[in-house]
Amino acid sequence: MSHDHGSHAHLRATAARADRRWLLAAFVVVVVFMIAEVIAGLLAHSLALITDAGHMITDAAALLVAVIASRIAQRPAKGAYTYGFARIDALSGQANGITLLLLAIWFTVEGIRRLFDPAAVHGGVVTVVALVGVAVNLLATWLATRADRSSLNVRGVLAHLVTDIWAFAATFVAGLVILASGWTRADAIASFVVAGLMAWTGLGLVRAAGRVFLEGAPRGVDPDSLGAELVAIDGVAEVHDLHVWQIGSGESAVSAHVLVAAPRDCHEVSSRLRALLAEQYGIGHVTLQADHADAPSHDFDRCVDAHGQVHVASARPGSSSVKSGVTRPRQ
Repeated sequence: MSHDHGSHAHLRATAARADRRWLLAAFVVVVVFMIAEVIAGLLAHSLALITDAGHMITDAAALLVAVIASRIAQRPAKGAYTYGFARIDALSGQANGITLLLLAIWFTVEGIRRLFDPAAVHGGVVTVVALVGVAVNLLATWLATRADRSSLNVRGVLAHLVTDIWAFAATFVAGLVILASGWTRADAIASFVVAGLMAWTGLGLVRAAGRVFLEGAPRGVDPDSLGAELVAIDGVAEVHDLHVWQIGSGESAVSAHVLVAAPRDCHEVSSRLRALLAEQYGIGHVTLQADHADAPSHDFDRCVDAHGQVHVASARPGSSSVKSGVTRPRQ
C-alpha cells in the first residue's frame, strides 16, 4: 500500500512540474502582449482596450498564482495540515473569481461614464490590437490546456483566457463599428460585454471554490444515491453517517458507518465497498467503520442522531432494493 501511495505521489509531482512549465509559458505570452496593449489603449483612448488589458493583468496574476499554488500543493501532509495543502488550489481559484467580479464592477461603472461622455477613440488601433489579442489569447489558452484541467487553478486560468478571447472579439467588432460609422460609444458597449463575461466566469469560480471549502460532494456524486448503492452490496444491512466531500481538485473522500449482516465478515464487506468507491467513483480516500448489525445496541449510541440519510437494506429476501431516509428511533 505504501509503495502504491509513493508511486502515485511521484506521478503527481512529475505531472505538476510539467503543468508549471506550460503555465509559465502562457504567462510570458500574456505579459508581453499585455504591456503592448496598455500602451495601445492609452494612445487610442480606448476603454475597451484598457479593459481588456486589465483583464489580462488578472490573467497574468492567475497564471503566476497557479504556478505558485501548484508548487505549494505538492508539499507533503505534516503537522497540523493533515490533508497537506491540496486546498491551496481552491483558494487560488476563489481569489481569481473575486478579482474578476471586482473588475467587472469597476469596468461597468467606467463604461456607464463613457456612454455619457464618450472619448475620441481611434477605431483602427482598436481593431488591429483586438485582432492580435485574439491570436495571442488562443496561443496562451492552448499552452494552458496542456496542464491538468481538473485543477481549479488551471480551470481559473482557462476561464480568464477564454473570457479574454470573447472580450477581444467584442472589442474587434467595436473597432469596426467606430471605423465604419464614427460611433465611439461602441467602445463603452464592448467594455460592458467584457464586464459581463468577467462576472459570469468569476461567479462560477467562486461557487466551485466554495463547494470545496464547504466540503460539498463532488459534482456528479449524489450522496443519497451513493448510500443506496452501498447498502445494496450483499452483506450490508445499513449505512449511515455517510459523508462524501472534496479534499481538493481531483481528490475526494468518503467516510461512513456500515452495519454488516451476520454471518458476513466486516473486513470482506468493507473491501468490497472500497473497491466499488474506487472503481465507480475514483475515490481512494475511504474511512469505513464496520460493525456487526447484531452487536449490542449500546455500541451505537453515538449514532442515534445520524448525519444525513440512513440507508437500510430491504427486508425482502434476495432483494437489492433499498429504503432511504429511514431514521433510527431514539433510544
